[in-house]
Amino acid sequence: MAISRSNIALFFIFFICLSSANSSAKKKQHTPCKELVLFFHDIIYNGHNKANATAAIVAAPEGANRTILAGEFHFGNIAVFDDPITLDNNLHSPPVGRAQGMYLYDTKNTFTAWLGFTFSLNSTEHQGTINFMGADPLMNKTRDVSIVGGTGDFFMHRGVATIMTDSYEGEVYFRLRVDMKFYDCW
Repeated sequence: MAISRSNIALFFIFFICLSSANSSAKKKQHTPCKELVLFFHDIIYNGHNKANATAAIVAAPEGANRTILAGEFHFGNIAVFDDPITLDNNLHSPPVGRAQGMYLYDTKNTFTAWLGFTFSLNSTEHQGTINFMGADPLMNKTRDVSIVGGTGDFFMHRGVATIMTDSYEGEVYFRLRVDMKFYDCW
């Protein structure tokens, strides 16, 4: 059975078209459909700051004190929080919502936490919730956490939140800058 030159030519044209379609799909850059930067402020209850505390240790390794984070790398501590969210890095700025959820220290040989939390926003600019979850390797300057959904102005939004520890005071206070990029906006 002889193959004609025209069939071979068609095969190569088809192959080239297929190759160029695949290579252009791989080079596609995703552009965020919405971006937002907020700060949240976490003040861990230490037995002396009841009036100001916004987070509390609710589980700890056996024999540990629930007002002081566990020793080496805080492994086994679980904290819940209800932190104010602000538009800037000032704790005393008017809050635009609350960050509510938990973090647990889940690694024995480095400072790493797992986060699961929601931003509940109730301001003139933004109404609704944004849900986050993922690993937080605390020793990295920036960390990415998944945005897995939302409600209100953020209905079914998905994306990536880049978290950076903006400030901390010992093991009682820390402030996180959360730079959100939404890639799936409804």
